[in-house]
Amino acid sequence: MKRYLESQVRQDLKRKMVFVGGPRQVGKTTLARQVLGTSRAGYLNWDIPDQRDLILRQTFPKSRLWVFDEIHKYRRWRNYLKGIYDAREADQQILITGSARLDYYRFGGDSLQGRYHYLRLHPLSVAELKLTSARDFVSLLTLGGFPEPFLGGSETEARRWSNEYRSRLVREDLTDLEQVQDLGSIELLMTRLPDLTGSPLSVNGIAEQMRISHRTISKWLGILERLYAIFFVLPFGSPKIKAVKKARKHYHFDWTLIPDLAFRFENLVASHLLKWVNFRADTEGFATELRYFRDIEGREVDFVVLENGRPTLLVECKSSDRDVSTPLRYLKQRFPDTDAWQVSAYGEKDYVSREGIRVAPATTLLTTLK
Repeated sequence: MKRYLESQVRQDLKRKMVFVGGPRQVGKTTLARQVLGTSRAGYLNWDIPDQRDLILRQTFPKSRLWVFDEIHKYRRWRNYLKGIYDAREADQQILITGSARLDYYRFGGDSLQGRYHYLRLHPLSVAELKLTSARDFVSLLTLGGFPEPFLGGSETEARRWSNEYRSRLVREDLTDLEQVQDLGSIELLMTRLPDLTGSPLSVNGIAEQMRISHRTISKWLGILERLYAIFFVLPFGSPKIKAVKKARKHYHFDWTLIPDLAFRFENLVASHLLKWVNFRADTEGFATELRYFRDIEGREVDFVVLENGRPTLLVECKSSDRDVSTPLRYLKQRFPDTDAWQVSAYGEKDYVSREGIRVAPATTLLTTLK
């Protein structure tokens, strides 16, 4: 299937190098091969010894496009790419893919400023799949948005894939990029985190339970974020509201890890909103962010999308048809010109409240996030 970033990658390659980052097995290699077309000669993977040797010796195949997959695992990759890019022929295109934050793993070296565009590839979503039926939406919620388990269509195989994915992330990707000796404890942390999704994350609480220092837990959480295992959503503050300012929420790119279906649905919506926010930032240059709202009196709204620091979308998640959330009403009253939605996983009602809040099934909103 054609991925949503393919056209943008082709367009950006005409001007600069293109970096595509995202979780492992999200479809980066498939995307790169689609851009290459029938000729796969230009594909070079750092994880394959023979191809790694070609990269190091700079023995490149004859191809209009060179694809370097996972080259960020090479400590001098930025200097390497700078040299390749600056010495290339005028029509030579270069695509870099990696299952980690390519904007983070620099390891020093020369700056690549002005030489590349960075695009983030996310799991499959309602809009990308063009889902409209409640049955298809439940399949996405159950199987997850990674291509292999979703397209496989088996809940059993999806669970197996998810377990293997989590183990390989720690045992392979993490050890390639980070210096962590206690892999068993970081795996234990990964199994603990899904139960904490949807609430402000207490690093102190985790540290006490695992009997590991606050500093170490914070470091490990940063590693998991850089490897696209989890992402954080910060609180939204404004002079109009008395909001909390520090507590972060976390969510998983593989939302099937979340055992509680209500929080799994919230995680799915978070992933969809982040995908939309990142796409607008990466392709159109908008200063967009995903936040949540919680004030000192305990009122909470699941998500607030910001543009240039101002809220443009408020979203509250419910499992089924419910009356409009009181905190959502409160926040809408303070930002009356902001679009506000209360979406449900299994509900059927679709109407607009007297405050101007749209209450609808989740697919009604999620199909618009293109």
